[in-house]
Amino acid sequence: MIVPDANLLLYAYDSSSRFHKPAAAWWKQCLEGVEPVGLCAVVLFAFVRVGTSRRAFEHPMTIDEAALHVRSWLERPVTDFLVTQEADVLQGLQWLESAGSGGNLTTDAQIAAIAHRHRATVHTADTDFNRFSDVRWRNPLL
Repeated sequence: MIVPDANLLLYAYDSSSRFHKPAAAWWKQCLEGVEPVGLCAVVLFAFVRVGTSRRAFEHPMTIDEAALHVRSWLERPVTDFLVTQEADVLQGLQWLESAGSGGNLTTDAQIAAIAHRHRATVHTADTDFNRFSDVRWRNPLL
């Protein structure tokens, strides 16, 4: 199972990003492939939050556009919605305590914990996932 990080999803839809073409091709391949894609709320809402932000983009998506993308992903037969469980919270907190950090690492810990429980591989362009033991991750853009 693949668990995508929001950064790759944003690159896939931001035509001004230097990573747009490879990210869009990667995401298309994921959605049309046979390997399950696990989507979690923290990633979906991060996509909406950042994708609709005028601070992040000169021409952000409208909320309707962002919501349409998320709904279309959830409707795909290859996707599964992964619900956060108490064990994920506890695992994420343990990793944050071990790292001695919270802040922006907190979202990554949430994603990592959910992926770890599902024995999934996180697809991300964020090397911070190295900080979580036993989490499989890769950057599909490299």
